[in-house]
Amino acid sequence: MWSIYSVLVFALAAASSFTPVYVLEFCQSPDSDCHSDDDTASNSQSSPHTAKSRWNVSASNLVQDLDQFRVSCKKLIEAFPGDEVDGNFIRTVKDCIFSKSIPTPLKGPLRLAAVSKDAIEGILDLDMAVTQSEDFLLYASGGRLLLGSVPLAHRYGGHQFGYWAGQLGDGRAHYLGQYTNRKGETWELQLKGSGKTPYSRSGDGRAVIRSSVREFLCSEAMYFLGVPTSRAASLIVSEEPVLRDQFYNGNVKTERGAVVLRLAKSWFRIGSLEILAQSGEIDLLRKLLNFVTDEHFPSISSGDPDKYLVFYSTVVNETAHLIAQWMSVGFAHGVCNTDNFSLLSITIDYGPFGFMELYDPNFVPNTSDDEGRYSIGAQVNVGLFNLEKLLVALSPVLTLKQQKEAKMILKGYTDIYQMRIHQIFKAKLGLLGEKEEDSYIIAFLLKMMEDTQSDFTMTFRQLSEISQLQLRNRNFTQMWALDDLSSHKHFSDWLSMYFLRVSRQENDTDLDRQNRMKSVNPRYVLRNWMAESAIRKAEKNDFSEVELLHRILSFPFVTQETAEEAGYAARPPLWAKRLKVSCSS
Repeated sequence: MWSIYSVLVFALAAASSFTPVYVLEFCQSPDSDCHSDDDTASNSQSSPHTAKSRWNVSASNLVQDLDQFRVSCKKLIEAFPGDEVDGNFIRTVKDCIFSKSIPTPLKGPLRLAAVSKDAIEGILDLDMAVTQSEDFLLYASGGRLLLGSVPLAHRYGGHQFGYWAGQLGDGRAHYLGQYTNRKGETWELQLKGSGKTPYSRSGDGRAVIRSSVREFLCSEAMYFLGVPTSRAASLIVSEEPVLRDQFYNGNVKTERGAVVLRLAKSWFRIGSLEILAQSGEIDLLRKLLNFVTDEHFPSISSGDPDKYLVFYSTVVNETAHLIAQWMSVGFAHGVCNTDNFSLLSITIDYGPFGFMELYDPNFVPNTSDDEGRYSIGAQVNVGLFNLEKLLVALSPVLTLKQQKEAKMILKGYTDIYQMRIHQIFKAKLGLLGEKEEDSYIIAFLLKMMEDTQSDFTMTFRQLSEISQLQLRNRNFTQMWALDDLSSHKHFSDWLSMYFLRVSRQENDTDLDRQNRMKSVNPRYVLRNWMAESAIRKAEKNDFSEVELLHRILSFPFVTQETAEEAGYAARPPLWAKRLKVSCSS
């Protein structure tokens, strides 16, 4: 009927070993309405992405005074030469990795619009009570500097929509410093929307409420979905007016400024290396590579003559893994430029992203992307393009032999991705072991979903929740996505194949299958209409839905009463089809 390669649309590949994402056995939210009548696998282990002790941290072990909270910029400042020019004025920067740049405080009354308890307590070791203080508002918005902070703006370049864009850099973000928590993890704190830097180009250095709400919610939502990502600790809004032409149509509006406190193990990206190679700063390129491998790739020996090659191989492998994970939850980044691709293969820089609703490999979340370069189905190929550009940036420090080997490594990218996506979708369908027909079963289902415009998230979720008997009898009461899918003329054929496949799984009950599938198929993702509803309220100083979404999306695999009442698992409202998201923020 259909080829797996023409239908596994989104993508083709990923990595040699598949680690499924498991959810908590029960909802640990303090809210009484958060429960698991899904019976999520009682034998499942917690994934590293599920913060199992996040509600149980002893307050006595947490920092309760921000004057005692210290960060350090020493490692970065000592590792690299500094920008010889001082000041925040816009300029072309040479021979450095960072420029010193002081945040510009937000004007007007400040308000804490959202905060991540998991990030505040679990990463920063702060007592949540601290976030209610005036000090926190200032520290987390750029109005006051943390102890030890020497704010920096990072210089990088990038290929944007396929073309070299030259110097880019942190145009509205300030690196505050590194913090090593009690677990021994080192995290880099960064403010986004905190004012102009030498890299602001024609920008004002600000972010607005709508984009900041989206970034805060999606960073945290992706983490709890099990996708490698930067984190968001807080969102602070102000009354400061910011002018934006949202859809680049000449309709300039006044919006309000906001700042997100972001966290990541590193903010280095492919563009960090590209700018140095393009500028001929090879000694600095080598210095940055040595720093990145020593700090973030401990398995790579600093004395290994092939260490840059090993680094490249690791990034190729992990990028394939990351994009496969994006696909597994229907996530489209929206702006997959090289300056937005992390060297640590985590999701960074949330702009015009979107979670696909109707299954469509041509889904484009960014209205600025007229050609659909960054459609969801193109992401794997864009990853390949970006890795090619990374190889070009590395070439000056590789021998000719290593360059040839690197090209061979890159040729394996698609196979890695194909393997990974195959394993992920097998897990989404509850398939154990390996059978010859598995690829066909997956492709067949996706083709039916495309033909019937079935909802991506809820089709897989409802297949997780329905019993074989209900499925056989087509008992789709309240299962709207499966009801849509069943209208396909080949649905019965697919069902027969699927039943035959799962019936041959030894020692596997129908309940086991359901529990396994529910642990990898979320019931809730951050759909654009949900974010838009929260943003409209937030712009009127009502942050209740931002808070609700944050709470719900912290447990995306668990059925929650308030989420059901809000319609977060229901058929999207008709007005959702008219939503547009652009690069403007």
